[in-house]
Amino acid sequence: MHDWGVLEADHYRKWTIPMVEIFETVEGEGTAAGYPTVFVRVFHCNLRCSWCDTPYSYAPARPEFEATIEEIVDRVNQYSSQRICLTGGEPLMHQEKSAALLLALADRDEVTDVHVETNGAIDLGPFHRLRQKQDHLREKIRFIMDYKLPASGEEHRMIHENFRFLTDRDEVKFVIGDQEDFQCAVRTLETFYQKGQILFSPVFETLSPSLLVKWMLETPLPQVRLNLQLHKWIWDPEKRGV
Repeated sequence: MHDWGVLEADHYRKWTIPMVEIFETVEGEGTAAGYPTVFVRVFHCNLRCSWCDTPYSYAPARPEFEATIEEIVDRVNQYSSQRICLTGGEPLMHQEKSAALLLALADRDEVTDVHVETNGAIDLGPFHRLRQKQDHLREKIRFIMDYKLPASGEEHRMIHENFRFLTDRDEVKFVIGDQEDFQCAVRTLETFYQKGQILFSPVFETLSPSLLVKWMLETPLPQVRLNLQLHKWIWDPEKRGV
């Protein structure tokens, strides 16, 4: 179990992290969908999901650049959005560096929300305990845990203990490719779910949203929210930086 003591800005601001991109657009999914948001995309991922839509964020691709935490925050501060999405790749796999970046992003008074898109195969315990240490972090930092289902090829990597660390402000996302995925998501909720907004998202290329809605209503799943990726409907699905 990893835990970090006090992470002082004077100490960590020069730490470097491999990066993919930093840009401003509207959030495409989840409870913040539609809001102007700054995306901070970190390089590297510990999974290789079959339907991944950001393969440029991990090997054999290479980082677009490396930046210190101070430089990353300076870039983010150039935008006016009050919301930040820390994503990847897997943004928490750099452990203490990831924690320091998360703290630095949440430190600006104007920032009201820092949501972290994490893949369910990273221990959320130390990151949850970090945000619990101060009220302003507890109010700003939240997790969107993307639980992997059979069609991803990575279901066996999921850490079920992570459900314990989710609060009502967090989100649990299931990307669903077929009916087997749907049934697995329902079983997972019945067995492990405790708190957080539940999101069901169809794999863009393989499952029609209307069929997913049909399954949700037939089950029924009144607490589940359909989650569509707005950016793939607004722009070309392959377009980056939007």
